[in-house]
Amino acid sequence: MTDETTTPFEKAHRDGSPWVRGQTVDDLPTGYWEWFRRDGTRLRSGYFEAGRQVGEWTTYDREGKAYKVTRMKPKS
Repeated sequence: MTDETTTPFEKAHRDGSPWVRGQTVDDLPTGYWEWFRRDGTRLRSGYFEAGRQVGEWTTYDREGKAYKVTRMKPKS
């Protein structure tokens, strides 16, 4: 039986500022994730299901405004 424990996941840039934040289940990315630039502004965000990108992923400009939304294609 698989343990469905959600584990927080965070990594930092070399300077210690946040780089990526999300969560895993069985070591696979799941749920909402976001990446950051060294200056702290959000770079990209989206959702994972069992390690696969799903739904809409948003890329942000340096001012934090969404400038590109990519819809992930479902696996057939």
